[in-house]
Order: sequence, then structure tokens, then C-alpha cells
Amino acid sequence: MFTLLLKKLTTLVPTLLGVTLVAFALIRLIPGDPIEVMVGERRLDPEAHAALMQQLGLDQPLHVQYLRYVGGLLQGDLGNSLVTREPVALEFAALFPATIELALAALLLALAVGLPLGMAAALRRGSWFDQAVMALATVGNSMPVFWWGLILIMFFSVGLEWTPVSGRVGIEYDVNPVTGFMLLDSALASLRGEEPGAFVSACLHLALPAVVLGTIPMAVVARMTRSALLEVLREDYMRTARAKGLSPARVVVVHGLRNALIPVVTVLGLQVGSLLGGAVLTETIFSWPGIGKWLIDAIARRDYPVVQAGILVSALIFIGVNLVVDLLYGVVNPRMRGGH
Repeated sequence: MFTLLLKKLTTLVPTLLGVTLVAFALIRLIPGDPIEVMVGERRLDPEAHAALMQQLGLDQPLHVQYLRYVGGLLQGDLGNSLVTREPVALEFAALFPATIELALAALLLALAVGLPLGMAAALRRGSWFDQAVMALATVGNSMPVFWWGLILIMFFSVGLEWTPVSGRVGIEYDVNPVTGFMLLDSALASLRGEEPGAFVSACLHLALPAVVLGTIPMAVVARMTRSALLEVLREDYMRTARAKGLSPARVVVVHGLRNALIPVVTVLGLQVGSLLGGAVLTETIFSWPGIGKWLIDAIARRDYPVVQAGILVSALIFIGVNLVVDLLYGVVNPRMRGGH
């Protein structure tokens, strides 16, 4: 396991270097002058434009700007936003908890629904229930996020008026952001008697975005659980366990599920990338104040430092989660520790 960790860490530096190069280059390929976008409808004379370009360092050659960007990263500096002039690290830290809260809610929903459905479909292979689950999983996996989000808004928010359309909590509540996680902060405020009803409001605001973001991972988990469990059920040790008179539930949960979880854990690690990518659309649809919407706004405003930092940190999270998944193999199946 230590060898695996060392090998992964040795590939981290060139991977992150490639990410910085791609992030730096791609945002500059988008047409548009960041200065003109920043000043809006106001017109700048050429002298003022040139002075502002020099002040922001955008008049220097691209290779000089890139080296300065990498040099700042080595010192822990993500730069300042071209629009707000605030440090990008502070903006990211303020918005990141909202994205984490949404991604965790979507992931928990995917596990809570996908795992039982996949197990039940495997145990009833070939039945109408199995076919229905696989059909729903196929539809869920191919569902466009933006379309699915709008459909849910039209039905639950506009039609039934059960859930809010946007934001993290009702505007009538003034929740003190202690942790940055609205569910936790609103629960603490409700317990203190400061904002009764804030927790319920936060749950209602989170419901639809979590369903939209968690639909694709839910479908993938259900399909992978079914496939992996079917493979495990054909193993000799499973037939031996059944021959010993163990109950079907004990055979599946105790002996089968643990080995079937290995590919499921792998898929969950890969789904982190989907959650981060889907969060961009989901946060935009529901005006969820996280890093996804932050990046979309930054791209529209040609805010180079924000886009570069957002892509870099997202890549770091993706690499870190996949490293954790690799290390979890030894926990899920101790027989694999020796290979690692």
C-alpha cells in the first residue's frame, strides 16, 4: 500500500503541471478582452486601457505570465480576481462548502438508492423488477442535467410549489455562516432558537439540486452493483455458504456484498469527476452559490485567475479522491493489500 501511495505521489507533480498549462491556455483562447468585459459598458481610451493591462500584468508575453502564475502557485498564491480584486483563495474558501454540501448530498442519495436497487435487481435477475431497475438506470444515466433540472423545477417548484427554485435558504432567514455548510449552520441556529424553521428551509432548497446531481451517479451505482453482485454470486465460496444453510440475506450481505463493493468503490471515485462537472450545470440552474456557478461566471467575465484556480483545485480534488479510492481497496478486500 505504501508503494502504491509513493507511485501515485510521483505522478502528481507532472499531472498538476499539465493541468496548470491547460487551464492557463484554454481560458485565453476564448475570444474577448478581459478589460472590456471588466469595465462593462464604459469606454476606455487606449491610454487607460494600456495602463490597466500593465497594472494587471496582461501586457506581458504569455510565457512570462505563465511562469509568474506557476511561481505564485509554488508560494501558495492563487492570484487575485480581475473583477473583484479579492484573493482567489478567499473567494474559493467561501464558496467551496456549498459545493461540498451539494456533492455529498448527491453522493449519499446515489448510495442510499443505487446500492439497494442494484442488490435487489441482482437477486431477482430476469424478473420484471430487474428489467424495470435497469431501464430506469439507463434513463437516469442518459438524462441531460439541464433538462432534468428544469423538468423538476417546473413540476415541484412551479406546479406543486413544494420546493424553492434557487438559493440555499429562504431570504427571510439570517443564518450565521459558522461552518459554511447551510444544513449544519441552520440546524445550529434552530437549536439556539435564533432562526426556527431555517433547517427545514435549507433541506427544501437542497432537495432538488441533490436529486438532479445525484441521478447519474445513482444510475451508475445501481448498474455496477447489480453486475458485480451477479459475478460474486457465481463464485464457489458463495455456493459453499449457501450449502451450509446460511440465510440468503446473510450470504449476500456478509459474504457477497463486500467483494462486490470493489468495482462499486472504483466507480464512486470516478463519479467524483462527474459530480464536479455536473455541479457546474446544477449550480447554474438552481443559482446555487458554489464553485460551479463561480467558474461559469468567471468564464463569462474572462476572469483568468479565478478560472485557473478553479480548474486546478478541481483537478486536485479528483486526484485526491481517486488516491483515497485506491487505498480503500485494501480496506474493502484485505486480500488485495499484498498486491498494493
